Amino acid sequence: MSKIKNIIWPQVILFGDSITQFSFQPNGWGSEIANKLARKCDVVNRGLSGYNSRWAKIVLPRLISKDTASSNHIAAVTVFFGANDCSLEDKNPQQHIPLQEYSKNLKDIVKHLGSVGVSADKVIFITLPPLHEPAWEKECVLKGSALNRLNSVAGQYAQACVQAAGQCGADVLDLWTLMQKDGQDFTGYLSDGLHLSEKGNQFVSQHLWRLLKSRVEELPFILPYWGDVDPKQPESSLLCD
Repeated sequence: MSKIKNIIWPQVILFGDSITQFSFQPNGWGSEIANKLARKCDVVNRGLSGYNSRWAKIVLPRLISKDTASSNHIAAVTVFFGANDCSLEDKNPQQHIPLQEYSKNLKDIVKHLGSVGVSADKVIFITLPPLHEPAWEKECVLKGSALNRLNSVAGQYAQACVQAAGQCGADVLDLWTLMQKDGQDFTGYLSDGLHLSEKGNQFVSQHLWRLLKSRVEELPFILPYWGDVDPKQPESSLLCD
């Protein structure tokens, strides 16, 4: 009997902070992408709530190494940090990362991915969304602290993310700009001034899919459609390449 070959199930890896970690909740942008790629690709959630780009760079080799990258065909990686990096240093020094270091950390993340076989054209940066200061200030007060982020500062980190993507040859989804395009009210995209609402998740899913589609549309449907399986000799359908 010939040896049965394992099926290689490609992966899209979502690497980010809480906005990525919570993206697999009902109607989350991660779950929407996973649904679109069912039977074609595994969508892997590597969201780490509260993390900044410095910590992300440190742990990335433990998440994606040469061994894991070679055994799993990685179709794309999203890199979604900045919402914690942009914290004001005097109000939230634990999470704050200086702007120049943030930019370098993003480039180092792409450099590591390249070293394990994930080329820059498979990487999609996602900027942090805009910040609604009045809503987020209420959350801060509830936790006994002062407002620790500003939308103008968030914009600087978003711009740095866009520039880093261009310098690395990666793609980028600029949420900070798109959500405020033409002066539109962006508050409906946010649940608490910082994290995404259901509408915000739909926005990310819709715009991210436009960038992901070209990277995954050629992936085949894995295993035969049930109607194509020979009921008398299912092995001939299910064990073939």
